[in-house]
Amino acid sequence: MHIIARRAAIGFCFPVLGSLCASGLTGTRRTSTMAEKLIFNKPKIELHVHLDGAIRVETILDVAKTRGIPLPADTAEGLKDRIIVHEPGTLTTFLGKFNEYMHVIAGDREAIKRIAFEFVEDKAKEGVIYVEVRYSPHFLANSDVEPIPWNQQKGDLSPDEVVRLVNEGLSEGERAFNIKVRSILCCMRHMPSWSMDVVKLCKKYQRDGVVAIDLAGDESLNCEANPGHRKAYEEAVRCGIHRTVHAGEVGPAFVVKEAVEVLKAERIGHGYRTLEDQALYKKLLGQDMHFEVCPISSKFTGACNPDFTKHPVITFKNDKANYSLNTDDPLIFNSTLHLDYSEVHNHMGFTEEEFKRLNINSAKSSFLPDNEKEQLLQRLYEAYDMIETTAF
Repeated sequence: MHIIARRAAIGFCFPVLGSLCASGLTGTRRTSTMAEKLIFNKPKIELHVHLDGAIRVETILDVAKTRGIPLPADTAEGLKDRIIVHEPGTLTTFLGKFNEYMHVIAGDREAIKRIAFEFVEDKAKEGVIYVEVRYSPHFLANSDVEPIPWNQQKGDLSPDEVVRLVNEGLSEGERAFNIKVRSILCCMRHMPSWSMDVVKLCKKYQRDGVVAIDLAGDESLNCEANPGHRKAYEEAVRCGIHRTVHAGEVGPAFVVKEAVEVLKAERIGHGYRTLEDQALYKKLLGQDMHFEVCPISSKFTGACNPDFTKHPVITFKNDKANYSLNTDDPLIFNSTLHLDYSEVHNHMGFTEEEFKRLNINSAKSSFLPDNEKEQLLQRLYEAYDMIETTAF
């Protein structure tokens, strides 16, 4: 039996960030300042972030120059202006931003390994000690995939090799920056023909850093899971592969219900629209279902009311739900995890105690094996001035 005892209370500084309006972020001046880093300057867990949505702009420019690929801008600021979502819009508009740069990285072995390594470095700088990063291996390939994405010419880089390259980059980053990283492979709602291949890759690399399968894509256009996705998730259940699903971000609550009851999801990506079905919400609360919440993302994809004081995560917080705070696609939202923490503190009443609680729940809801999960929890307890003892 585990007993958690508080060892000491630490003072908590709440700086005033005058550059942010009462309803949250506006315009293009979204940056993480040193003051924001003090909002919760302790180890954090992140469970919902896309590798291809977390690439450095400078890396895109560098790879484009090396490969001789023209871009609509040749400076970091100019390219950011094209990539960043500046105002609240729709999920479809947001997803269109990937067309601005994915063709630069896809199909290039060195670039793929590089973005994985740099991702780990960036997360370590944000105080993240464990992260699960997700991506579609097919979107980074140029062979053994139909259709070939991003209007690439057919090449010799398969989804299988993409996974191997990402694993290598993540592993090198782990060793360099003292952070634990695992990956999740994404099926795409509009490409059910890829899904069985995704679950096969999850099985192949299950002992090499891949911990789960996901279903991502434009939920507003493809609400109901295709039979191809269902078959892949059935195979994942059979093989003991962990499962998460993007659901209830912009789609109705029944998409969440399908994710849980049909696809057997263990976690829900976003899940805000669950609140539209109170019976379902209460059921998931009782099951301790984990919601992967992405506050800044939700403002710009049209997932939630842009007034952060009315965000669904406030209900999750008040109900002591099981959820995490995540960046989703920090490149496109010009954000960091520090900024997400700053926003929920400034506009949603989050306290240090709630940040500790949600990170502990995030560790418990991670897709790590039990022994590694216990080690991760112990790191958090020590960092949060708590101690865990075992009574026999």
